[in-house]
Amino acid sequence: MLGSCAFFSKTWIDVSGSSARDVAKQLKSQNMIMRGHRETSTIHKLNKYIPTAAAFGGLCIGALSVTADFMGVNGSGTGILLAVTIIYQYFEIFVKEQQEMGVGVASMFF
Repeated sequence: MLGSCAFFSKTWIDVSGSSARDVAKQLKSQNMIMRGHRETSTIHKLNKYIPTAAAFGGLCIGALSVTADFMGVNGSGTGILLAVTIIYQYFEIFVKEQQEMGVGVASMFF
């Protein structure tokens, strides 16, 4: 289970446009550079970290899901993880809309 989560997470970065090559292109389009590195070495450097971070993230999500299932949490661990992710995305959308309107999020809660 953990291996398949790590594998799918690592595969997702290639499919979703988050691979090292895509990130290097985004950095170049924003005129951001890594000091002392050319574009090809930037891709090589990012390739060291991005797939590893994706696989570790997938492994952690899989471990959380399996642990929740073993502990008998109401609902499944995957369902709880999905619910938290959806709620967090709605919160991000809310914050983004408030920033576009010029209203600070902190001032809304305090």
